[in-house]
Amino acid sequence: MKVKNHPCVSILLFFLITSIIIGCDNMEKSKTIEQPPKKPNIIFIMSDDHAYQAISAYGSKLIQTPNIDRIAKEGILFTNATVTNSICAPSRAVILTGKHSHINGKIDNISKFDTTNITFPQLLQKKGYQTAMFGKLHFGNNPKGFDEFKILPGQGSYYNPEFITNKGDTIIHGYVTDIITDLTIDWLNNRRKADRPFFLMCLQKAPHRPWLPSKRHYKEYAKKKFSLPQTLLDHYSNRGTAAKTAKMSILKDMNLNYDNKVDLKIIKKLGIKERKINSGLSRMDQIQKMSWDSVYYPVSEEFEKLYSTMDDEDLLKWKYQRYMQDYLGTIAGIDENVGRLLDYIEKNKLDKNTIIVYTSDQGFYLGEHGWFDKRFMYEESFKTPLLIKWPNKITPGITEDEMVQNLDFAQTFLEISGIKAPEDMQGKSLLPLLKGEKEKWDRDAVYYHYYQYPTTHAVKRHYGIATKNYKLIHFYYDIDEWELYDRKRDPEEMYNVFEDPEYLDVVKRMKEKLKAIRKKYNDSVELDNYYIRLYEERNRSI
Repeated sequence: MKVKNHPCVSILLFFLITSIIIGCDNMEKSKTIEQPPKKPNIIFIMSDDHAYQAISAYGSKLIQTPNIDRIAKEGILFTNATVTNSICAPSRAVILTGKHSHINGKIDNISKFDTTNITFPQLLQKKGYQTAMFGKLHFGNNPKGFDEFKILPGQGSYYNPEFITNKGDTIIHGYVTDIITDLTIDWLNNRRKADRPFFLMCLQKAPHRPWLPSKRHYKEYAKKKFSLPQTLLDHYSNRGTAAKTAKMSILKDMNLNYDNKVDLKIIKKLGIKERKINSGLSRMDQIQKMSWDSVYYPVSEEFEKLYSTMDDEDLLKWKYQRYMQDYLGTIAGIDENVGRLLDYIEKNKLDKNTIIVYTSDQGFYLGEHGWFDKRFMYEESFKTPLLIKWPNKITPGITEDEMVQNLDFAQTFLEISGIKAPEDMQGKSLLPLLKGEKEKWDRDAVYYHYYQYPTTHAVKRHYGIATKNYKLIHFYYDIDEWELYDRKRDPEEMYNVFEDPEYLDVVKRMKEKLKAIRKKYNDSVELDNYYIRLYEERNRSI
C-alpha cells in the first residue's frame, strides 16, 4: 500500500533537517573559534643557600635528591643560572622587582626594602591571580601583592618557629621545612579558588646556617662520611687580596659550638676560646632536646678524644665532615618536602597547567677553597640551581647552558601570564628558552655587584661580568684589584690570569663589555660612591 506524503510531515522534515544542518555548522564554528587559553598556575619553590653541588641532577657526589631531580626530568635544568648579588635579602628583592640591587635599593641584608618598588606578585594579583607566600622572605613584615602570607621573622628558626601573618603572629610546633610545606599544601587544599589561576611561593629556610636537621635526618646523617672537595686545602696563592682576607674559612672561622654542634662544656674543658652564638636549640621542647642530645653529645665526646691529636689539616677535615652532615641533613628534608608538594599537585590533577620552579637565593661553598658561606662572584656562590617544569610547554629532560639570572624571574612570570612588564624592569623573560626557541635569546653576559663590606665574612666589595667562557671581577673600595678567570680551562677558578700576556685581548674585550653592561643597567662610579657613603654613615650611627 502506498502512503501519501502529508504536508505537515514535509514541513516537519524540513525543520528537522535544517536544524541538524545549522547545529552541525555551529559545532564546526565552535571548533574553529579559539577559546582564550587558561592562564597557568605558578609554584615558586626557593630554598636558602642551597648549593647546586648538593643536587644530584647537577651531578652531586654528596647527596641524592630524587624529588628535586623529578623537576629536571620532567622539565629543564639550567647549568648557567646565576645571581646578581649573592646574599639573601638582596637576592629576594631582585627576584621580586626584576631590578638590580643598585636600582631597587636593597643592596645588603641591613638596608630597608623600598616598598614603593612594584613587585611582580602585585601585578599578577591585579590581573586576577590568587597569591600566597609561605616561609622565609627575610625583609618586610607585610609583603605586597599577596592575598595571604605566613612568613618567618628575619632568618626564622628551625624548631617551633614563629610566623608573621596578615592576621597576627603565631608559633607552630614542629620542624620548619615540614611546617612551610604543610602551610603550602593546606592553602592549596582549603583556600585555593578553582576558578582563578594562582601564584604560590614556598620559601624554605633550610639549608641556611646553622644547619639544624630534623630528627629523622640527623640520626642518619651524623653517621655519614663525605668525599672532600678538590680545593679544600686551597692557599689562594694565585688569587688576589680578597680571597686571602675573607673570613669564611671552615678551619678558622667556623664556630665549633654554633656550626659544628660541639657542646660548650667540652669546648671550655679543652681551653678553646669561642664566642657564644644562639643557634636556636633553645626553641626545642624537652623531648626534641633530649633526642638531639642523644645524637650530638656523643659527637662532642668523640671530638674531645680526638682534639689533642689533631693538626690543622685534621681539624679542617673533621669540621668539614660535621658541616656536611648537618648541611646535607637539612637538604634531605628539603628534598622530601619537594616530593610531598609534587605528589599533591599530581594527585589533585593540578600538574597539567602548573609551572613549578625550584631554585635558591644564591649558591654556597661546600668546602671549596676551604670555605663555607657565599658573597663572592666566584662560581660556587655566583651560580645557583634552577629547574623548571611546565607540562606540554617544556620538553622533558632538557639542559640549557645560556646565561640566565634571578633578575629574569619577574619578566618571565609576567610574560607567561600575559601581563606587560614595567619598562624599568631589567631582566629578560626566559620564555624563549622554556619553549625551545633558543634563536630568540641574545644575551651573552651577566652582571654582578656585591656591596656588604666591611661586615661579616669580610668579603670585599666587587662587581663583574661573566660570559660562558670568562669572568672579569673588579674589587674596589679599600683595594683596586682586577681578576680574570678562564671558565673553560679553569672551572675551579684557581688562577687569576688578568696579568697573563696570553689574555691581553680577552681583558680588553671583557673590560669593554663590563663598561657597556654597567651603562645598560644604569650602574656607575657615582652610584658606587653613593652607596659607600650610605654604608659608612649607617655603620657610624650603629
